[in-house]
Amino acid sequence: MKKILLALTLLSSTVNFSQTDSITSKIPFDGMDLTWINGQNRQKHFPLTLKDNEETILTGVAYLDTYYNYNFANPTDNTQTISSTIGRHNEFTLNLASIGIETNYKNIIGRLWIQYGQMGSIVQDMDGSVNHGRNTNINNLKYIREAAAGYHFDVWHGLNVEMGIFMSYIGLESYVTQENWNYQRSMLCDFTPFYFSGARVQAFPSKKFKTELWLLNGWQTYNSSAKGLGVGNSNYYRPNENLQLVANFYYGKDTQNPDALGNQSNRIRFHHDNSIVARYFKNPNSKGISQAAFSINSHYGFQSNNEANDKVKASENFMIGTSVANRIWFKENKLALTLRGDYLTNQSVVNGINVSPYLAFSPAVTGDVPNNYDQALANDEKLKLFQFTTTFDVMPSDYVTFRFEYGYRNASIPYFTSSGGTTSPSGYTNGPTGTTPWAAELKKNENRVTLSVNFRL
Repeated sequence: MKKILLALTLLSSTVNFSQTDSITSKIPFDGMDLTWINGQNRQKHFPLTLKDNEETILTGVAYLDTYYNYNFANPTDNTQTISSTIGRHNEFTLNLASIGIETNYKNIIGRLWIQYGQMGSIVQDMDGSVNHGRNTNINNLKYIREAAAGYHFDVWHGLNVEMGIFMSYIGLESYVTQENWNYQRSMLCDFTPFYFSGARVQAFPSKKFKTELWLLNGWQTYNSSAKGLGVGNSNYYRPNENLQLVANFYYGKDTQNPDALGNQSNRIRFHHDNSIVARYFKNPNSKGISQAAFSINSHYGFQSNNEANDKVKASENFMIGTSVANRIWFKENKLALTLRGDYLTNQSVVNGINVSPYLAFSPAVTGDVPNNYDQALANDEKLKLFQFTTTFDVMPSDYVTFRFEYGYRNASIPYFTSSGGTTSPSGYTNGPTGTTPWAAELKKNENRVTLSVNFRL
């Protein structure tokens, strides 16, 4: 009898341990160190946390990013072009200041980040969707970095339903430079959205997999420029803490330019990106190399339309490219060196005319006559870009990063600022243009160095 009771006791203990382990394992990606991943927050500790009996009520967040950038073209208007990260040359610049609060208290999801700084203006000021109708304005929204409300359901390993303004899921690299291995993002990520307005469902069918479904106003828009909503899907698979596989998709109507009668175009946009991030060495206590990892991020997207007044073929309106980076950490992860190369081609032909590529930045928006970039497009030349970046980070703690970076870029057509700048002959937006017609004289290559400091609590 004693042997039977002992066996029942052991069986009961086994069941209890199994149940406890099952409950614990309901936390997605639990126990994984993901701070090394390109595009992820590297913080391990969050000092601005308010708790109630060991349960977190809310977490406060503070972030500040500053930089000094020198472009060897030395443009007279001090404007750095073709970057959503860096906008100024030979100046100390407040790039992004942001504070926020986040909560998951009792399954309630709440998030509010506000922002100010140069990067917000670069990313958001061109959002033409706010001109579609009334009761909206860019100034109502540009200082909100992210704001969302939702609820967490205890099914599978978690199910979140949210609505609001979100950071974009497209692309490997983050809007927050502290999360990226380089300061200047890859050209692929720079050309794709940084925010979306809409609703999403995040599902965690297992501990190692997350999938998201999105309904969106449009491609980096606060409002909708077209008649329909966009849809999206994002998938993350992490079989262990040393490997991340991602596949993202977007489909929607995004044309912001109506025809002469005011009718919205039915132009379709499709975009897909996928990435592999792998850590192939880890020895966190080493005074030499403490860890090493690589990332590969590839994109493909196109636009198409078959309307007579807006003939757009996918084979003539597409973007395709790849970014490859390798990062090595030293001295217990306090130092890091990252080398990255990326290449893309971005082409657009509408009704037989080569126009500014649909994902690319406009290199110069001022001038009395077409510049040499406009002339290259008129000659049916295509935009191809190559970028090489070397970045060295000093990270004395989780909260501070000192970053030193050299970047080289080359384009198949004139695309980058030269010494004459891209504003006016004087370099000032309100300066006289003179009697001679003026146009920016652009270059095919660029060299720059950037020093940045940021903190995050």
